[in-house]
Amino acid sequence: MNYTYSRTWEEIEEMLERAERKQNMHFTKMHEKHINKHEVIAHMRNYKALEGVIKALKWTLGDKDVEHPLV
Repeated sequence: MNYTYSRTWEEIEEMLERAERKQNMHFTKMHEKHINKHEVIAHMRNYKALEGVIKALKWTLGDKDVEHPLV
């Protein structure tokens, strides 16, 4: 493994905020009426992927509501 463990808590919190904003954008786009089925699927896929990222970052930060990111 090549981990540097050089990320600060602030960097992790910023990444969480960015992931949450991006997930919200995909949620909004997914519900727009003028996009086609393939675009909806792409936004849905990205939304679900970010759900895992957000859960893992919250777990890393010690969120008591996240028991384990893989569950």
